[in-house]
Amino acid sequence: MTDAETFETRLAAVADEIETTLDGLLTAAPRPGETARPERLIAAMRHATLGGGKRLRPFLVVECAALFGRSGAGVLAAAAALECVHCYSLAHDDLPAMDDDDLRRGRPTVHKAFDEATAILAGDALLTLAFEVLAAPSTDADPGVRAALVSSLARASGLAGMVGGQVLDLAAESADASPGEAQIRTLQAMKTGALITCACEIGALVGRAGDDERTALIEYGRTIGLAFQLADDLLDVEGEAEALGKATAKDAARGKATLVGLIGIDETRRQIRALVEQADAHLALFGARGAVLSDTARFIAERRR
Repeated sequence: MTDAETFETRLAAVADEIETTLDGLLTAAPRPGETARPERLIAAMRHATLGGGKRLRPFLVVECAALFGRSGAGVLAAAAALECVHCYSLAHDDLPAMDDDDLRRGRPTVHKAFDEATAILAGDALLTLAFEVLAAPSTDADPGVRAALVSSLARASGLAGMVGGQVLDLAAESADASPGEAQIRTLQAMKTGALITCACEIGALVGRAGDDERTALIEYGRTIGLAFQLADDLLDVEGEAEALGKATAKDAARGKATLVGLIGIDETRRQIRALVEQADAHLALFGARGAVLSDTARFIAERRR
């Protein structure tokens, strides 16, 4: 285990590298093979993507790859691709037809800074850019690895992953009866957990992990994905909007069922602690090399913003 200051420094350093990588992907000038990059669209994509966030998902990519001695521009590109999908999802989730939010990362949401149509198109463009980046030989020289990266992200972000989870979430809000615990866990595992798990799998893929190592990292990802959502639900109840950079108490205002609402704050905290212990068990295969990922689980559990 590293000390908290060292971990925060490492997290911030990776966030800076991801910011630089994303900035390079979202230039105004057309890249080779492109005809033009519409000015308003690229501005909205940059607004959705740059200048905020802890970059937790790309951090997981980087640190999982680092377990196997892999680093550099290709790893950062794969991590940035996943972050493009995450940021697209936020731009779409904030729309009036979805969660109808005005604030994200302390700034106006994309549809407020621009307009709804531009927010939709910016999200679409970020999604497709992510797969272009993963398919590029500059990301990984092995075409089999590139194909696996594309498959992993597509599965995590689509029908049976993030998008499917959002559909279940919206359906639960409009249903006559509140969803039960099993339903909430399913939709959260898809909407939030799938992309976190994918981050760990992508890191394993670019790191050339063996089957047992890859499985351990996937299970670790699933565990911290649930911990992340439980912690996020707690923050919605207890956090302050100024510190979080977004509105709080949204779930209660919308009548949305959460695990916190079903099992209570104390039990939620107990389950988060148990999930951190489970995460450590999944990392046992890596010995001392897993210290940063162990710290990541604790960071997720204890975060206040």
